[in-house]
Amino acid sequence: MHIETDPSLPDVETPGWRYAVASGILGWVLDAFDFFVVVFLFNELMARYNVTKGAIVLTMTLVLAMRPIGALLFGALADKFGRKIPLIACVIYFSTITVCSGLAPTYGIFVLCRCLYGIGMGGYWGIGASYAMESAPRSKRGFLSGMMQGGYPGGYLLAAIAMQTIAPRFGWHAMFFVGSILAVVIVLITLKAPESQAWQQVHKASLGDIFAALFENIKILLYLVVLMGAMTCLSHGTQDLYPDFLKTLPWVVNAKVLGMKAPLGIPVIFNIAAIAGALTIGYLSQRMGRRKAIMTALGISLLALAPWAFGTSLWVLVLGSIVLQAGVQGAFGVIPAHLNELSPDAVRGLFPGFVYQLGVLVSSPAPSVENIMRDHLGYPWALGIFVACVILVLFVLYYFGPENHSKDFSTNSDLRLPIKQ
Repeated sequence: MHIETDPSLPDVETPGWRYAVASGILGWVLDAFDFFVVVFLFNELMARYNVTKGAIVLTMTLVLAMRPIGALLFGALADKFGRKIPLIACVIYFSTITVCSGLAPTYGIFVLCRCLYGIGMGGYWGIGASYAMESAPRSKRGFLSGMMQGGYPGGYLLAAIAMQTIAPRFGWHAMFFVGSILAVVIVLITLKAPESQAWQQVHKASLGDIFAALFENIKILLYLVVLMGAMTCLSHGTQDLYPDFLKTLPWVVNAKVLGMKAPLGIPVIFNIAAIAGALTIGYLSQRMGRRKAIMTALGISLLALAPWAFGTSLWVLVLGSIVLQAGVQGAFGVIPAHLNELSPDAVRGLFPGFVYQLGVLVSSPAPSVENIMRDHLGYPWALGIFVACVILVLFVLYYFGPENHSKDFSTNSDLRLPIKQ
């Protein structure tokens, strides 16, 4: 596989680039936090709206399914008007909808709020990732890609901590309100950040030109949609139902992990490992290439699958969760850089987020599928079989897939797919 890179190109640091990167990272942390609070509130929401667990799981599926709409809407705005203003609008939008979710008086209104939230969640990643990757120096792109994607388990981690600190003191409704504080911080940081120089050089004059450029690259678009469908199946397949799985194990429910109830403590620990994995594999991808780094991380996850799903003691489950999530989110840590490097220059605000969120749409039934498999096979086999199949599919997709490692975003060129040697 040919890797397009030119070490002789200068690695210029744009003044204020750290603000742009910080806004992208923190926004993804907040987005993930607002999504994962529902994972920890199954019982409370079931009691609040007098519905089944399946009804609450369905709202998570709907959030995932709505994300491509947000990516298309906010991504197009980011390619037309720049990264800053659409990013600010997106974070204000999804934070407001999250507050409304906590206030929803009926299940129907709660479902509506979560669908609207899904639009904002889908919109933010594409803008934030393109803004961060375009602003970051090329030599730091791999590590900062890991930091960007590490915001996702970071949000999961903060949700687990908040369930043990904020919820007991202020009530579970507060879980939907607290993120608005970070939203204000993100807006202030983004206002201080410079506009993307890469966008200024390549942006198109009309929305029609933007959408035309999107579909001119249909071959790589379809490949990346399939790739991201499998990647998000892996992420959501290992995270969304795992706290609920832990609650079904009698010897876990009443156990303590580092002073915390195990069903909450284990997610805290494995999300710390996930952040470390994203940073580490992201950094290594700058040296060994995006695909090799991702496949290495997938191999780590596969080795940890048995203790993660079938562990018969508390600490075997903890160890399996640590290693598996380090691998899963390690692989994901390369994705912001990988997708942006494979994207056409003129639609980099739209293209990466759109293919990412279409992949999410493909994977949106994953929690429901695992829930159905659980009814027939039991939780361990349902989780284990689902995740193993996804990892094997990903090995094939990455082995035969393209790479455009360390592409220079400062030049305006059409997307050139690397060729097989």
